Amino acid sequence: MFDVSEIRADFPILSREVNGKPLVYLDNGASSQKPEVVIDAITRAYKDEYANVHRGLHYLSNLATEKYESVRGIVARFLNASDENEIILNSGTTEGINMVAYAWAMEHLKQGDNIVLSVMEHHANIVPWHFLRERIGIELKWVDIDEYGNLNPQSVIDAIDKNTKLVAITHMSNVLGTIVDVKTICHAAKSLGVATLVDGSQGAVHMPVDVQEIGCDFYPITGHKLCGPTGSGAIYVKAERMEEMRPFLGGGDMIKEVHKDSIIYNDPPMKFEAGTPGIVQTIGFGVALDYMMKVGLKNIERYEAELKDYAHERLTALNWLKLQGQPDNKGGIFSFTMENAGHAHDISTILDKKGVAVRAGQHCAGPLMDHMGITASCRASFAFYNTKSEVDTLVDALHLANDLFG
Repeated sequence: MFDVSEIRADFPILSREVNGKPLVYLDNGASSQKPEVVIDAITRAYKDEYANVHRGLHYLSNLATEKYESVRGIVARFLNASDENEIILNSGTTEGINMVAYAWAMEHLKQGDNIVLSVMEHHANIVPWHFLRERIGIELKWVDIDEYGNLNPQSVIDAIDKNTKLVAITHMSNVLGTIVDVKTICHAAKSLGVATLVDGSQGAVHMPVDVQEIGCDFYPITGHKLCGPTGSGAIYVKAERMEEMRPFLGGGDMIKEVHKDSIIYNDPPMKFEAGTPGIVQTIGFGVALDYMMKVGLKNIERYEAELKDYAHERLTALNWLKLQGQPDNKGGIFSFTMENAGHAHDISTILDKKGVAVRAGQHCAGPLMDHMGITASCRASFAFYNTKSEVDTLVDALHLANDLFG
């Protein structure tokens, strides 16, 4: 059974105070907190088990290699990939998407080709494609959301034309919480011979993911949003797409042989993992995913849905609070502005005095801010260790902010 009090006991930081108030951490969309098992695994890896991986034959190197490589299988289980060799370990979603841009798209797109995106994309799923627009002359095709923040999958499908080579779409908006029907999009794109990348930075945090069912070609995830360390992550790459890719980074480990006049690349996925990796970060990442799977991804999804509904009820009752987007299917992410507040930063500063941590700004979603006609918003993003009482604390702090600004 899911017991949030037991879950919270696993996270040391949740028992601390900020500004003399119990911490209410609602900035999970930016980065999640870490359970004790992850912290202990990182400490142990540095204190008792550290060595470089893959290159040594001594005990510590073999141990580090075994723990590091086991994470590939953990990620495969987490995403239900058909084979662990479809998992490339990296530093997170940003590196994963850039790898797709340079290792796959650079090889398969030419001037006049296009990539279909939604206006809800995070900059990590925008800027690498702008690099290709600047350097080889591809076009970016943008699909809008409706007034409530919904993204109609048919609108994405209709944007595909004879020059479309890739659809790159978020699984869940980091600003509005909108959950996108990526399965419908990916299956339709496949039937049209178009590759698909689904940004899993938020989606994989809040719901079980089955990349085989979704049918995508690429699915990157970020460790620090999944209760793991910063500098950790992975990307699922369908085997046939991996065969189409050239290495993005060159160096040690990604080669079998190096000579003065030739090189022979390593086999995938090692072919795409150059240099000494984030060994300890990746080990901690694997422990974090194991922890979440033991809690139960379905349990997390159900609990967060209940928490989200409660937060929606409390926040929509505040007639002076403007919720940015209220899509039909969403996760526990709420972006808002206030009528009397000068800037989102002012709101977040007052909330912080009450121990409530939220994010303020554009949330790396410039096109979405432009689409909504705002310069910034506050964002409260929930995790499976948050509670209804913390929602109440957020609402109380918002009342204080409104009184001060009003």
